[in-house]
Amino acid sequence: MAWLRLIRWKNLLIVFLTQLLAWWCVILPVQYHFSSVQHIRQPALLTPIHFAYICLSTVLIAAAGYIINDYFDIKIDAINRPEKVVLEKQIPRRLAILSHSFLNIIALILAGIVARRGGHYEWLLLQLSCTVLLWFYSTHFKRQFMTGNVLVALLTALTIITLIVYEPAIRVYYYHAAFLDIPELQHRYLLPNPLWVLVVYAFFAFVLTWMREIVKDMEDFKGDAEQGCVTMPIKWGLQRSGRFAQGLGWTAVAILAMVAVNLIISGCYMLGVYTVVGIIAPLIWWILQLNKKATTAHYHNASRWLKIIMVLGIVSLIIYNIQYA
Repeated sequence: MAWLRLIRWKNLLIVFLTQLLAWWCVILPVQYHFSSVQHIRQPALLTPIHFAYICLSTVLIAAAGYIINDYFDIKIDAINRPEKVVLEKQIPRRLAILSHSFLNIIALILAGIVARRGGHYEWLLLQLSCTVLLWFYSTHFKRQFMTGNVLVALLTALTIITLIVYEPAIRVYYYHAAFLDIPELQHRYLLPNPLWVLVVYAFFAFVLTWMREIVKDMEDFKGDAEQGCVTMPIKWGLQRSGRFAQGLGWTAVAILAMVAVNLIISGCYMLGVYTVVGIIAPLIWWILQLNKKATTAHYHNASRWLKIIMVLGIVSLIIYNIQYA
């Protein structure tokens, strides 16, 4: 049980579901449409087994990231959340650092298998960069103003971007449907472009993760200050940091509103209405509640509710699949 807490199994489950639904609901339909077009010879790379390799690689890198983060944050966590500290109490630090290295090696091997199958070894730089950035995040960037927040948000968005990189069919499908006169694809091009669908979800993940990282820093204000960190709440104060997070939230609301309007106008009522009711409305409620209190418990609840909103966003992939697949 201590290991599950160390690797944040609930967060890993969200990572897994995000990639699974993006693959199942967006990428698989593209692969199916390709199979009916005689003009195009673009075999699917992310078959079930290769997707499993990439997904497991992503989860293992994330798990290793959580381990190394706790390894270097043991003093801060002892102040902010002493009841949740497992390193040294239940798991030796030496074993943790060895597990971190082992998980990263296995993750790189799995991604390397798929990159080799696709004939693009340079794709592996994506996973390698993530492992390196997570190390430097834990040792340096996390304690710096804004840098750590943006980095974690970027790494979260890469959960979806990775699938775009490792499935060329997504990019080739867009090119053929948009620029070539292929009758089999003309009617499908009237549907949302799968490439941009994944980009929108990646953007949504980026912004909400950035917001959540700011709120987590607000929650950890005391311990971070004692350890000499220069996070946004320490440099700007809680209220100003909260307003910045709210500004990011309003940006996300504005973009999601435009997406919802376009969906409804184009006749995609189910997904459009869900975007308004299931994502935009909860997000507006969260924005309005954020700065009403300045307590650790309030910021903890705000972080938890933001994670729920992120899950609601992921669930919309199922509705996308129902409407378009």
